[in-house]
Amino acid sequence: MANTILVGAQWGDEGKGKIIDFLTEKADIVVRSQGGNNAGHTVIVGDKKYVLHLIPSGILRPGKKCVIGNGVVLDPVAVAQEIKGLLEKKVKVSKNNLLISDSAHLVLPYHRALDEQRELSKGKGKIGTTKRGIGPAYGDKIARVGLRVSDLMQPALFSEKLAVRIKENNALLKTFGAKPLKFKEVEAAYLEAGEKLRPFVGNTVVFLHEALKAGKEMLFEGAQGTFLDIDHGTYPYVTSSNTVAGGASTGSGVPPHRMDRVLGVMKAYTTRVGEGPFPTENDALGDLLHGMGREYGATTGRARRCGWFDAVSTRYAGMVNGIDDVAVTNLDGLDTLATLKICTHYKLGRKTLEYPPTDARELQACTPVYIEMPGWQSPTHEAKTFAQLPANARAYLRKIAELTGAKLTIASVGPDREQTIVL
Repeated sequence: MANTILVGAQWGDEGKGKIIDFLTEKADIVVRSQGGNNAGHTVIVGDKKYVLHLIPSGILRPGKKCVIGNGVVLDPVAVAQEIKGLLEKKVKVSKNNLLISDSAHLVLPYHRALDEQRELSKGKGKIGTTKRGIGPAYGDKIARVGLRVSDLMQPALFSEKLAVRIKENNALLKTFGAKPLKFKEVEAAYLEAGEKLRPFVGNTVVFLHEALKAGKEMLFEGAQGTFLDIDHGTYPYVTSSNTVAGGASTGSGVPPHRMDRVLGVMKAYTTRVGEGPFPTENDALGDLLHGMGREYGATTGRARRCGWFDAVSTRYAGMVNGIDDVAVTNLDGLDTLATLKICTHYKLGRKTLEYPPTDARELQACTPVYIEMPGWQSPTHEAKTFAQLPANARAYLRKIAELTGAKLTIASVGPDREQTIVL
């Protein structure tokens, strides 16, 4: 498999967790390189459902090493709870299969409080964050006032730094009329979580480079999607990290020339969570998918906004990420439709656009230009090979891959590992 970067080619929630789990069979190491517990990967193995937020999906496969890299912002209390939940489900989690970067920055309670207050203060202009404190944590990192896992491993130093940061942030919370945080409560909870995580903490960069020398194959697990990237997404309706392929290098310490392949994951239609422009949004399609029990957020439970496949956005994602291959998920969600629409271009005034504008207001003003394709109106969930898919389903998959500009290598027709077709 070589060293593969897996990225979301849309607005996140593309079904990356399942594809990561599937690909991990041939990988030695799975690396999470950005984001926080605002992301969620759902993996179904047999009759068991696992929802992972910070721990890489590779944890579900025996013999694989999972790494949380330096680019992640980590809530130690949440990670400790996630580990406990996995152990309760008889998933093995130990220092032998999980390593956490000592350089990863911490998400603290004042980050969550500020996230919530800033979102509330925006009113109708809200971004739609998960209020998990991810943005403020990355803000502290960039402002060089953040606390890191290495600080947490030194209790006296952590307490000293925490006292300063809580004093500063309580003053800020006061301006919002929010309740101040109690230092002793935060200190106790985080030091307790820190001791639980201590066996897992180390220098992940050195570990990964030693693994490279040993010829180990790595899978870099992306969180969120291309259009939630802080630099390349629909700003300001984005997350606070680099979700594109380049973020795998900065968030792990593995240099770009050691990466071999970029796999883009995209749904057979389009979804997004939260606010922001969404040119192909279609309420009827959303009602259909929600009625099937689909498209609810793994982290928040919020109903996702749904729309037709947007080749303008995936075409741009292919460019930004250097996508070599694509995996298309949720094909079975379209099984009942007689006609499908694919957006091939945007109209902005008199202009016809092949790529999305970078300004969110202009994107909001864009009108999608569609082509129509016939549906297959027959179930696909039992197909084991590409040839077993209905002819119209095969044509649809080929078309969206062609419009994206990458090679179709995987098609998913259900949530189980077995419901995965490799071309």
